[in-house]
Amino acid sequence: MATTAKDKIAKAKGASAVASEPKLRIRVRAYEHKVLDLSVKQIVDTAQRFDAKIIGPVPLPTELKRWTVNRSTFVHKNAREQFEMRIHKRLIDILSPSPKVVEALTNLTLPSGVTIDVKMI
Repeated sequence: MATTAKDKIAKAKGASAVASEPKLRIRVRAYEHKVLDLSVKQIVDTAQRFDAKIIGPVPLPTELKRWTVNRSTFVHKNAREQFEMRIHKRLIDILSPSPKVVEALTNLTLPSGVTIDVKMI
């Protein structure tokens, strides 16, 4: 069955209504994935305690930073060491958060080494 232009407009209006509701977007970053997963679980449990609708946690691509360094300062150019640093990331969306949810999330104590970026979309 073919869709008409009216059906497409109705779908677009429905999608824009969903997109227009306020959303809290939380990006969590850490060097260790175990600490990151524990922090994300703590955030999700806190949001679920206040009956908030949650999308995620969505794993984002791991950011790799690599360096190659000479082992000696003057000679032995072929002797090198390679280092890398991995930054693991997760994304959590909370749809139409209540003030209680926002207050509970701001009072949350997370382990050191975990960085959180919170945006209201």
